[in-house]
Amino acid sequence: MKKIFALMIAVLITSVSAIEIELSGSVVSDNQKMMTSRYMGFIKNMAVSEGDIVKKGQLLYEIDSKEIEAAERQVDLGISQARLALQMNQNQLNNVLTNLARHKRLYKKNMVSKYELEQLELAAKNLKDMVKIAEEQVNQALAKKEEVLNQYQYLKITAPNDGVIVAKRINEGEMAIPGMPAVILTDLSRLKIVAEISETQLKYISLGKEVEVEVPSLGLKTTGKISSIIPNSNPMTHKFKIKIEFDHKEKSVYPGMYAKIIIKA
Repeated sequence: MKKIFALMIAVLITSVSAIEIELSGSVVSDNQKMMTSRYMGFIKNMAVSEGDIVKKGQLLYEIDSKEIEAAERQVDLGISQARLALQMNQNQLNNVLTNLARHKRLYKKNMVSKYELEQLELAAKNLKDMVKIAEEQVNQALAKKEEVLNQYQYLKITAPNDGVIVAKRINEGEMAIPGMPAVILTDLSRLKIVAEISETQLKYISLGKEVEVEVPSLGLKTTGKISSIIPNSNPMTHKFKIKIEFDHKEKSVYPGMYAKIIIKA
């Protein structure tokens, strides 16, 4: 009887220690970017299509520059006008300073009145102020030109990292609108598996826990590690989301692939 009881306890311990949780999940990228433009304009060159593998810095699409070119011409006109105003004020100042120097010599000889001298000194002071203002206007116009020229770099949208184009929502000739995604880029070097686990099974998992991973379509069997446990449960199913890092063993794994996870408790 004691042997039977001991055997039952051993079987019970074995069954408890051999708990396996099998979950279904999907491969996702932990670094997916929605590429958009800073400025509004028509697409003049869409350089990629859905499914294209791109490298960091590669051109994705380019926006027509007509509006910026018009702004540049307007700024150039403003610079020319500011420089002309500066030159005119500088010429007037030079003439007044020459006349003032002559009047100072004549005043010492009592050949002009003090009033005439003071009027010229006042005119020289005012023109010096006008020259300073004109110089500042030229500097402001040049800064505006630099600002406009800086916009050209935002007309060419490039890939911030290696990845694959999973969606293209705009074509050549269509209007690019700031804030509206035109291309979605997925980083294939930062793939994870997302799955849901019931709240009653949460006690069997923890961050960093190793799990078994399988991607049946590729015949890939590998190991993974729980990297995230999302605390917001689904109120309808009372399940929690978990993310798993895994070794893809240089297989061509893509977002959206079905995956199986086995957690041994």
